[in-house]
Amino acid sequence: MTVLIETRAPWSTPWQAVAPHLRVIAFYGLLIALSAFYLMPVYMMVVNGMKSATEVSIATMWHLPRSFGLGGFEEAWARLSSSFRNSLFITITATILSCLVGSITGYVLSLWRFRGANLISVLLIFGMFIPYQSIIVPLVFFTQKIGLYGSVWGLILVHMIYGQSVNALIFGNYYRSVPRSLIEAAKVDGAGVWKVYWKIILPISPPAFVVAAIFQFTNIWNDFLFGVTIVPNPQAQPVTVALNNLAGNFSVDWNVVMAGAVIAALPTAILYVVLGRYFVRGLVSGSVKS
Repeated sequence: MTVLIETRAPWSTPWQAVAPHLRVIAFYGLLIALSAFYLMPVYMMVVNGMKSATEVSIATMWHLPRSFGLGGFEEAWARLSSSFRNSLFITITATILSCLVGSITGYVLSLWRFRGANLISVLLIFGMFIPYQSIIVPLVFFTQKIGLYGSVWGLILVHMIYGQSVNALIFGNYYRSVPRSLIEAAKVDGAGVWKVYWKIILPISPPAFVVAAIFQFTNIWNDFLFGVTIVPNPQAQPVTVALNNLAGNFSVDWNVVMAGAVIAALPTAILYVVLGRYFVRGLVSGSVKS
């Protein structure tokens, strides 16, 4: 006769059944709390930007506005719109040119080995560690010499060149994962340096372009030092310089300053929201050798 005995694990209690769900709730609750803490400055800027100048004070800076409206946003946009458009043109143009040149540089240094390639790569990477402040004087003299000082194109040239250190590193690491057999086969078929780049390398480069573009767009958009030194003309200055000028010498309209900070931060925030997931994918896409 067979006797069936129902066995029950000693740890199978109601608490053990509920514990995993509680851990998940606690984990997500912690994430929400940390996110809220991180976003507190954003909340303060948006809320105070929507207030009138008389409503903004230290005592009421966390309070919601009495009436919802544009508040300081209307005046901030009126004073920043021209510089905002300048920044869009400068940033988009410099990002595209910088990424294209960086792609070609990384391709040549990583896939077409020649004498001195390692030294050039080291010097390019070393350029990332040179502080902006140390090159301002020679940079001003150089842009004056070539006739681009004080112009938007001079600032674009500066950003395009100064971004090559990072771009060469990003694209070089990505292109090192391209199989050498693919390049050798193209060379056997008679393809030269440029044909290999345009027909083979460039079509597989979008992940690296996304990473480099996000990095360059953020750095160029948020730049203040080059904008205030290379372009002294207020009509051609980027939005970061105009944002700094919102504060007066004797008084500050904090609602306008807060609203201006929100406006100036929107493009990079939108960029990361739209392309953020591709940024991580692009970073790891060239990490595995094919």
